[in-house]
Amino acid sequence: MIDIGKRITELRKERNITTNKLANEAGISQSYLRDIELGKKNPTVEMLSYVCYALNISLKDFFSVNETALHPFLITALEKLSEAEQIKLADFINELKK
Repeated sequence: MIDIGKRITELRKERNITTNKLANEAGISQSYLRDIELGKKNPTVEMLSYVCYALNISLKDFFSVNETALHPFLITALEKLSEAEQIKLADFINELKK
């Protein structure tokens, strides 16, 4: 399940937008947006759509999370493997898919 507040924070920071600027562009108060980001409040679909509009994404895009974002520990673990180990792991995963 997606943490809406964390997702907004992530998208906002990716775009180098301050909380104040995003709140202004979304037409909501900065304190309300901050409470959403901190998980203190849950936005309505309407409010979330305003935030998405300000972020220049659709609601669908908001909820489409890159799999690597869901499992950052896997990326970190993979980076520690040698190239040969990565190839062996890829081969193993391909065998599981058969």
